[in-house]
Amino acid sequence: MPVSADLNATLAALRAGRTDAPAQIELALEAAGSPACAHAFVAPHAEGARRQAAAAAPGQPLAGLAFSVKDLFDVAGAPTPAGSVVLAHAPAAARSAPAVQRLLDAGGALVGRTNMTEFAFSGVGVNPHHGTPANPADTAIARIPGGSSSGAAVSVAAGAAFIGLGSDTGGSIRIPAALCGIVGFKNTARLVPTEGAVPLSTTLDTACAMTRSVRDAVLAHEILAARRVRPDPTPLAQRRLAVVKDLFLDGMDAGVGAAFERALRRLRDAGARIDEIVLPPLADLPAINATGGFSAAESYAWHRLLLERSGAGYDPRVAQRILKGAGMTAWQYLDLVRERAAWIERMQVLMAPYDALLSPTVPIVAPPIADVAPGAERDDAFFRVNALLLRNPSVVNMLDGCAISIPCQAPGELPAGLMLWQAALHDDTVLAVAAQAEELLQKE
Repeated sequence: MPVSADLNATLAALRAGRTDAPAQIELALEAAGSPACAHAFVAPHAEGARRQAAAAAPGQPLAGLAFSVKDLFDVAGAPTPAGSVVLAHAPAAARSAPAVQRLLDAGGALVGRTNMTEFAFSGVGVNPHHGTPANPADTAIARIPGGSSSGAAVSVAAGAAFIGLGSDTGGSIRIPAALCGIVGFKNTARLVPTEGAVPLSTTLDTACAMTRSVRDAVLAHEILAARRVRPDPTPLAQRRLAVVKDLFLDGMDAGVGAAFERALRRLRDAGARIDEIVLPPLADLPAINATGGFSAAESYAWHRLLLERSGAGYDPRVAQRILKGAGMTAWQYLDLVRERAAWIERMQVLMAPYDALLSPTVPIVAPPIADVAPGAERDDAFFRVNALLLRNPSVVNMLDGCAISIPCQAPGELPAGLMLWQAALHDDTVLAVAAQAEELLQKE
């Protein structure tokens, strides 16, 4: 099967007897060991994957096919370093995180733990401890993969896994999906348990996955959430969609702008109604988050003692962001919780008429790793890129919403993502619209 084959196509080939799970695992392990996956894995699980593939039953949802796990999820019998070195000698996990166990119980074969931004605190994807996996979309220039689920994205894009389990706190699934040219679905956070994962923000963290197609995203979500996605047969010509003009379209580079406008044009030509709207509550976000936001406060609460003991071992850029939470008072945190709830209510009223909202996932294509690699002389460039990458997707986390990024670039162009999003528990409609948009955008 070619790397472009998705999970569903490979399952169909298994059922038809054109391949088998052990053969597929060997292909996945070959990809995992290839130059395209350099630095993508921090702990390969080759022999375990072979055993799991051989033991899987054909009728299981994943039938012995490959998935990868971001390094912040517990896997029974192994430590959970979360992309760091300060947790490298932590005790092994007694049990796997529920999200990992559900993939295993579905017959998945774990090919390895994937590299990530240390403690998931950046959308860029660089890691000074384990190296930075290069984006498979460009073999001429080593470009960032996006983060924080960097290795998970590369594992899927390069053919080492059909599902890359990761987490999304401010875009850490959708950013690398957009930059690497694959699909990333951030479900409503409450639908998938986050227990057994090193937290960044207990308020915003979401356990979710990257795949090669929307239909694979549906299957992965059904496994992770232990629920069936309800089909939504509404034709595209009867969909009501909206483009948010404020904030989301600012600062687009030429490649993303062209891909986004082309996607909108094709959707309109297919009959979809697309309104252009503004969302005034977006202007309130800087004031709401002025004291540092949930990620800074909640990560500092988790890391405080570890920073005191082992702060010198942290990525300085990550430590800097965590330490911003040190100054938040209890009353400021409680105000943040209250103001977020009121903000969500205002946003939901304005979004209610639409099946989904549309925006670029991120406003730029992947910059070269050399521009943002570890080093104080590149910190300004790093934080500028990080802010651009997080800007659009983080709105959905603040909303407690759901969103998916699908590729919208033309052949030969660097990847660009189209993000479809809505408020909490609109997951099934967002997936349905994304499947329609994906089919349309893949047509020549």
